[in-house]
Amino acid sequence: MTAPFLGPDFLLDTPTGRRLYHEVAKDLPIVDFHNHLDPAAIAENRSWESIGEIWLEGDHYKWRAMRWNGISENLVTGEADYHLKFKAFAETVPHCLGNPLYHWTHLELQRYFGWDGIFCPDTADEVWELANAKLTQPSHSARGLLTRMNVQYVGTTDDPTDTLEFHSAVHADPDCPIRMAPSFRPDKALVPTTPGFAAYCRQLGEASGIAIDSYETLIAALINRLDFFVSLGCKAADHGLNDLPAFEKRPPRELDMILRSGQNGWPMSPQDVADFKAAVLIELGEAYAERGIVMQYHVGALRNQNSRLFRALGPDVGGDCMSDVAIGASLNAILDQINSRKGLPRTILYALNPIHNEMLVTIAGNFQDGSDPGKIQAGPGWWFNDQLDGMERQLNQVAQMGLLSRFIGMLTDSRSFLSFPRHEYYRRLVCRMIGQWVEDGAIPAHPELSDGLIRRICYDNARDWFLPEN
Repeated sequence: MTAPFLGPDFLLDTPTGRRLYHEVAKDLPIVDFHNHLDPAAIAENRSWESIGEIWLEGDHYKWRAMRWNGISENLVTGEADYHLKFKAFAETVPHCLGNPLYHWTHLELQRYFGWDGIFCPDTADEVWELANAKLTQPSHSARGLLTRMNVQYVGTTDDPTDTLEFHSAVHADPDCPIRMAPSFRPDKALVPTTPGFAAYCRQLGEASGIAIDSYETLIAALINRLDFFVSLGCKAADHGLNDLPAFEKRPPRELDMILRSGQNGWPMSPQDVADFKAAVLIELGEAYAERGIVMQYHVGALRNQNSRLFRALGPDVGGDCMSDVAIGASLNAILDQINSRKGLPRTILYALNPIHNEMLVTIAGNFQDGSDPGKIQAGPGWWFNDQLDGMERQLNQVAQMGLLSRFIGMLTDSRSFLSFPRHEYYRRLVCRMIGQWVEDGAIPAHPELSDGLIRRICYDNARDWFLPEN
């Protein structure tokens, strides 16, 4: 008999898997420790005028699919109104079979709007009217949507120069049902050949009150801002590392010269850039360890590869892909430098190219030191890998070469307030996996083992890292 599309037992093809999901995983709170949600939307409890706006504003997953379907850019990121963009997305969704967007789109319609039809051009008007009516209600404001999905904590992604005024407002608001904390993302200070590096140094200097005229003052300014972030509940730092070339340790006077070259637009060698980046990462890694901050490395994206698109729209618009550069030796070397000096902070490593997954698991194993369970993590399937096949592959690799029971769990990495059914997607998958292991006799049919595993990798481990006081 054909199972209903996205029915109650979607993905749950064994009795044990069904029990694990419905009795253990389903109602656990969500700790979304890495995302790109707008802090202002939570602080101000934003409402949206239409499902077109909340669905398509800033969502490069959908933008890439629409372009792939032959939709003109005016209906993707252009000046067309959101109703027309919504209709263009409705034309695209039937072509997304096999793409996680198809599941995500329908899960969002079910979970947020109570609509369980098949989304396509023929049903677009029905969805438009129904969803827009609900979006006028308090239950579908920013805070309402998060509460609806049982989101307990969100870790946003913030530049060191940010005033964090919206985090301050939420921090001081006893009525906000969501815990929100900033995450420290100092990418703009790492690469002195990046356009705008000099302007960024001035901006960072103004924010910290430290004039940046040397490598030492750059580090001082970054740590000054890190301490400000910590004062507002920061639990994590994040680094987008497109590549990790081999580096050499350089004395401060040479790092000063590289900094000045970046500030003045003078030429420098690729080796200078690699050495400077590694030096900053090592200094910051020590600072994170001293402050109990979780360090995250997102490695291996080739960004802004469509130069025409980048010139027209800027970054983060769907022109990025996986890189195939080698990262293992340099990543080990950076972690070893931090570890040798003051010890590593708790660390999560993500690779965009799945060929690096197994390497990350084994690198994580190199630096476990017995101080924290799973102290160094090979993080969840990221970006192009947070679909069923990518997540299952990554989870099996963690299980086979590490300790799945200590895995940190899922995140959205999203800009959308409608993205939280991705946690359900993950939870159904892990319940299917563990349920099948039990049914196959691969692990004991003891609920204290399987239930505890599911609770830890769906909630408890992330809670213990990011909400330890609970």
